[in-house]
Amino acid sequence: MKISLNKIAILTTVANFELYNKTSNLFPDGIRVYVIDGRNGMHGLHSILYMFKKLKGEGIDWLIMADEDVIFKKPQSVFSLIEFMNHNNYSACGVRDGGVIKHRNKNPFAINTFFSILDFKKISLLFKAREILGNQFIYKNEFPDNLNHLEFEFDKLSLYEPYYCFYFWLRRMGENILFLNSKTFENESDKISNEVFHPNGTSLLIHTWYARSYGINKKHTLRINRILNEIEFKSNVKKPIIYKDSFFYLKMQILKTAKKVIMKIP
Repeated sequence: MKISLNKIAILTTVANFELYNKTSNLFPDGIRVYVIDGRNGMHGLHSILYMFKKLKGEGIDWLIMADEDVIFKKPQSVFSLIEFMNHNNYSACGVRDGGVIKHRNKNPFAINTFFSILDFKKISLLFKAREILGNQFIYKNEFPDNLNHLEFEFDKLSLYEPYYCFYFWLRRMGENILFLNSKTFENESDKISNEVFHPNGTSLLIHTWYARSYGINKKHTLRINRILNEIEFKSNVKKPIIYKDSFFYLKMQILKTAKKVIMKIP
């Protein structure tokens, strides 16, 4: 079944708008564009919980999550990837956070959120924030994935990223995750970026990492610009709908203070 473009959206939690204003030029055409302003520290798990709150009821069937340091090479290929997921009953896709990318040796059973696609309609019906937060654990040999093909190191019991609970919850709910192949750059000027591939083998995007350093750190700015300079940019770019939790930073500071007080109570 062909999925309508008006039922697909892309969302970025942005910490660096200078970089976002460049890479968003390469987003897939014809879909809604959303931003969560993450300059107040919102990212990761907080961003996931916030996006379900803000986007519920927006008529989104499929949601693409892409950080501002993601550079799409063939953006329209995202749509055939969504069709593939829909046909094969996958609720999420992305790159494993361990064993696939040279400098990410964390949990291979969860996705790194730099790029992910969610069956937003289905997951929204299941979504319960408290249940998700209660899934930040993992049992030995819990997930049956065959990891023999993974090239780099990983830690099956890692709880390094707080957002792992979201993907563990999905898996424990019986939902299927499509893990995408990726290859780390191995050239003199860049041994950090990784290329991500469509299941059909087509190069889909490049993740450059270090978005927060763009425009600040010379090394990473030059490295990212080398990739951007090889891309042909669009002239017409759709402006995003921007969400921001204006009190997020304050709430986090209050929470940290409360935790410190509780720890001091005998």
